[in-house]
Amino acid sequence: MAGTTNNATLLRRELLTRLARLLRESGQERDVDRIPIKMRPKGYGQVSRCCIYKDRAMLRYKLMALLGFNIEEESDELTPLSEYVRRAFQRGTLSSKPLTVVDMACSACVKTNYVVTNICQGCVGRPCVFSCNKGAIEFRDGRARIDHDKCVNCGLCQKNCPFHAIVYVPVPCEESCPVGAISKDANGVEHIDYAKCIYCGRCVSACPFGAVMEKSHLVDLIRAFRKGRQVVAMVAPAIAGQFKAPFGQILGAIRQAGFHDVIEVAKGADRTTENEAAEFAERMGEGQPFMTTSCCPSFTTTVYKHIPELAKYVSHTKTPMAYTAEIARRIYPDAVLVFIGPCLAKRHEAYVDPNTDYMLSFEELSALFDAWEITVEASETVEIDPEIHSTSRGYPVSGGVAGAIIQKLNGAVPIVPVAVNGINKASIREMKGFVKACPGNMIEVMACEGGCVNGCGVINNPKIATRLIGDLVRK
Repeated sequence: MAGTTNNATLLRRELLTRLARLLRESGQERDVDRIPIKMRPKGYGQVSRCCIYKDRAMLRYKLMALLGFNIEEESDELTPLSEYVRRAFQRGTLSSKPLTVVDMACSACVKTNYVVTNICQGCVGRPCVFSCNKGAIEFRDGRARIDHDKCVNCGLCQKNCPFHAIVYVPVPCEESCPVGAISKDANGVEHIDYAKCIYCGRCVSACPFGAVMEKSHLVDLIRAFRKGRQVVAMVAPAIAGQFKAPFGQILGAIRQAGFHDVIEVAKGADRTTENEAAEFAERMGEGQPFMTTSCCPSFTTTVYKHIPELAKYVSHTKTPMAYTAEIARRIYPDAVLVFIGPCLAKRHEAYVDPNTDYMLSFEELSALFDAWEITVEASETVEIDPEIHSTSRGYPVSGGVAGAIIQKLNGAVPIVPVAVNGINKASIREMKGFVKACPGNMIEVMACEGGCVNGCGVINNPKIATRLIGDLVRK
């Protein structure tokens, strides 16, 4: 999912960096209105859309999302961005909806259908016509034509065309969503159904126009810094694979950014391992056929919304973030607790967790480093917690959670692990089948292929990140 850098990704990161740079010091808020003009100045010759003015409008709406606002709720198009900054600094609560859609950018994708290309040879056999039982294909001017009012997107015409002249044209965000939570309205704009959404972030990564935006907590964090609040970072173990620096220097860079303390979420993972291992042993002793892990909030949301029959098999153990937040809240009862992690699901978890205030993705943290002119490789090294078990730092890689539990139990209970490496339509069908027949007794589920190293908010290639985390675990 992640690990792919394209122009839409680079644009989002540039907007984050420019926004953070301007808001670092008070008094520069009005300059936010000039960001779209500075990025698309008069005479700019590489516009992405029809004209420079539409490009600027797209940038404005994306900045609204990064300020934490729902674009769909805009009531006055003439409201300047600086006014949204003022409102962001004054708001008391965050929105429960972590995504918003830039409607002006979301207009280029046609409704999912099959299209006849000019490769069509107008053959005599016409297997495409005879394969379609809806009468949606006819021949005109020596070429096949599809009537999209009749077409039901079954794909039989494509399968039967001997020249491969019929192609499937998907809507990338809809195609990527494993639960059908995003769809077009009558105006062709995508809308997210939060009754179905599992916060996997696939739509964010899939949209080639960058129209599906994750709303940021960056302004809320900067507000806490400005007010002199004690701000504590809780850092997910996946961060060890994100920067070209030793793990201790990454922690040092976070402190340099203004955080009072940095707590590894691997510390909470220690508790997750201990409790999940004990729960697994207890359930197996009671004769339950299997148990699933509960670390990935996207997975547990999938179960409760789409596979309720699997719910009784999900571990009741809390996530590493939840345990870490409990630890941090006891140490710093009045601090602002900020989780720094890899994905949209953790942003939603931060919203519902009673101890966590805000969430920053690795992408947002990287923008903060750039804006603050912090070089991670040159930062002071912070000593990593020697009491944290090595397996807890391996949680972000597929197989890491089950591996930690296996090592904890050390053969006391027979374990047959099964890894569901990524949530998609096929794996959801597979998990539904576990209720009737499960191939193992310890099911580890990660929403992202490869694990948390492949979340929609990471900045490094997942394969490289996996190797770096492996190196840290071995050390």
